[in-house]
Amino acid sequence: MTSRFGALVRQWRQRAGLSQEELAARADVGERTVRGLETGKRDNPQVRTVRMLADALRLSGAERSELFIAAGHAGNVDDAPASEPVRRGGAHGRSRRGPAVTRDPLVEATDALAHAVHSRWQREEEQQQVHDPVPLPVRWRRAPAALEDSWANILVAKPGVPARPLDLGGGLDQVVEVYRRIPSCRLVVLGRAGAGKTILTTRFVLDLLAAREPADPVPVIFGLGSWNPERTGLRDWLAERLVRDHPGLAAPGPGGSTLAAALVDTHRVLPVLDGFDEIAGGLHRAALAALNSTTLPLLLTSRVDEYRAAVDATGVLRAAGAVELVDLTADDLADYLPRTTRKTSGTANVWQPVLDEVRARPDGALAAVLTTPLMVALARRIYSDTPDHDPRQLLDTELLGDEESIERHLLGGFVPAVYQGQRGVRVHDVDQVGRWLGHLADHLSRLGTHDLAWWQLGTSMSRRMRALVVALFVFAGVWLGDVVFEGLLFGGSAMRVLGLGAVVGLIVGVPFGLVHGHLARVQPLKPVRFRFRFRQGTRPRAMWPQVRRRARMGLLFGALVGFTYGLLTILAKWLVRGHITPAMILVDVGVFTVVFASGAALAFGLIAAAESPQDLRSAASPADLLDANRKTVLAQVALFAPLFAVFFSATTWLIATALMSLPGGGPFEVVVAWPTVAGLALGVVGGFGGAFGYLISMTAWGQWVVFARVWLPLTGRLPWAVHVFLDDAYRRGVLRRAGAVYQFRHARLQDHLMETYRARS
Repeated sequence: MTSRFGALVRQWRQRAGLSQEELAARADVGERTVRGLETGKRDNPQVRTVRMLADALRLSGAERSELFIAAGHAGNVDDAPASEPVRRGGAHGRSRRGPAVTRDPLVEATDALAHAVHSRWQREEEQQQVHDPVPLPVRWRRAPAALEDSWANILVAKPGVPARPLDLGGGLDQVVEVYRRIPSCRLVVLGRAGAGKTILTTRFVLDLLAAREPADPVPVIFGLGSWNPERTGLRDWLAERLVRDHPGLAAPGPGGSTLAAALVDTHRVLPVLDGFDEIAGGLHRAALAALNSTTLPLLLTSRVDEYRAAVDATGVLRAAGAVELVDLTADDLADYLPRTTRKTSGTANVWQPVLDEVRARPDGALAAVLTTPLMVALARRIYSDTPDHDPRQLLDTELLGDEESIERHLLGGFVPAVYQGQRGVRVHDVDQVGRWLGHLADHLSRLGTHDLAWWQLGTSMSRRMRALVVALFVFAGVWLGDVVFEGLLFGGSAMRVLGLGAVVGLIVGVPFGLVHGHLARVQPLKPVRFRFRFRQGTRPRAMWPQVRRRARMGLLFGALVGFTYGLLTILAKWLVRGHITPAMILVDVGVFTVVFASGAALAFGLIAAAESPQDLRSAASPADLLDANRKTVLAQVALFAPLFAVFFSATTWLIATALMSLPGGGPFEVVVAWPTVAGLALGVVGGFGGAFGYLISMTAWGQWVVFARVWLPLTGRLPWAVHVFLDDAYRRGVLRRAGAVYQFRHARLQDHLMETYRARS
């Protein structure tokens, strides 16, 4: 809200030709107030301040409304015309109020999205040192005619009107200008690996947002590698990605859809689709066909060969112009590399021998490698930013005789360069860091994605292995909890308490392991996108569909857990007594199935009723999303455990009492004719076991705890403090953030680390 307000004040102040000091004097407010509002350092401007600024800026009625709405005071908009400023003082000093203006949720969501996207990619550009010391030149030319549509379609020309090709050549600072020349607003950017496509898309988004008008769509970068066009339509997939990275957009929107879906459907989002070549093999034709089935304005990037193959099989992207990135030149290197280092020998820069070699042998292997921004950036990081590394090593033709060996050398030297001798990492740790990063790269390769999501760590393991690990984890937690509880409440010999705890742990662990295995097959666990609190001001009707869905899910999984629990209870009785009747099997299994199913349905339904959409301004970084999920899941468990304990105790006691009152004194031998304390104890253990099993087996945060925090570190594949390691790799430039997930800074680096890891394994 406030950031949008500040941008409007600054825009209209500059339009009026006023300085901050002049606006402050005209509006009768402090200059520090104006400066603070424009920079976003002052939050929540008062209604009186907004009104005085609107008067001083002589805004029209529509502009006054927009300013009040941006300040969060939609209900206080007045209708005073700009030519008649509101008088203050006396009876005539009361402002005339117009009707309350209702804030359009899509406008608010669009503004919040624009602010979040700009902040995110500005930080990423700084983190990747794109402007340190100057950007590498990224230039392009028109792509071959076979890779672009007819100019009549690109220019949206009327029949009979000649359509002449546009000049689409340009450089990095002209990307928005070139895009806006295209009437169809559809552009394909082609280039080989490392040619600068990611740099271009980032700059495109930031420049477009800097010039954005209120009605313009928001450019959003979407990594195409995770899209399966045969399973999910483009619009639905775009909405899912928006919700992943901006949880507040999961809130209900117009027509019953989410805000994310509404933004996509109303063309308030401009998709910047990065990495067409990263779509899984065999799906490029389907992807291009899906893109051609829409008229969405977009910018698409791809490697040349993959796009050409899809075009040959399907046809070009309709109404889209195409450009191709060109190689860096020896002059580009001479302008850039010497500026990245202060290491000199006399008056000659340490890069001079390399530059001389590139000029002397323009067709040589070294010159060919240093034509892409990726390889130049790696060389800069290894030799300019690392002490005692001499770039003349690149001239060793015996060691680095061809392009492949030079590229492999640069890719392999990057991780040691950013870690070796750096603060917080000992020299002998570098190999271990390489193995951890290699495991992550191998994990992503097995999943077929470039998105490193914390909730997916461990999911590249086989489904059976994951179910077994979860079952063991639940068993250990419930066994320990039962031993402590039973020991404190009932006492007895240590062997009896340990044995009983093991039985209870087995009875709870096995069902939840099966549940996790089932979920891994039909519904992969994802982070929750809501805050956990009882809703205020929400209409009950809007709540019931979600409550019913969750209650049905709880009924299903509760029945599965209860059925397995009942069978294992019967097995335990048979091992102790040696005699079990069919009636006992029927009743025990039936009772526990009904109790667990109804209790889980009740708990899941109440949890759904307590969910509230997140704030629109929330943009999920990996760490923020992890922290929010931890708090939400623990709050759910805090509700689930006591609720299920009371329900379990009361319901099972009532059923047992009813059965025992039947003729014959209860021949079914349900559980036992419980005394009250024993029934309550079983309820507490059941409540704790059910809550712990739910947390571990049915939530994304629980899955993270099991695999990322325990299992993978225990087996040496990741460090114990995984979240600290990932954040450190991001700060060192090995990883980058793409919304709620990490990615390796380039697919080539990921592939190299994966290949090295597999070769060692």
